[in-house]
Amino acid sequence: MEYRYKPQGVCSAEMIFDIDNGIIKKLKIIGGCPGNTVGVSRLIENKKIEEVIDMLKGIPCGLRGTSCPDQVAKALEEYKKKMH
Repeated sequence: MEYRYKPQGVCSAEMIFDIDNGIIKKLKIIGGCPGNTVGVSRLIENKKIEEVIDMLKGIPCGLRGTSCPDQVAKALEEYKKKMH
């Protein structure tokens, strides 16, 4: 299932998830720092939603109070709320 999320407070503009049965199959992050966004995307492939939230939630980027990894966690939390 495709799930789209508009991150807040970061350079990236959109996150497009492919999620199947609670497993993240693919993530494409539009915008942001390519090395960071591609790296995060590859690291979370084939992982459970809960595992990724635990791993990425609360990671800051400078003084922003959030980051692209933190926004991935927030996106997945929102996804879980919408699906239950």
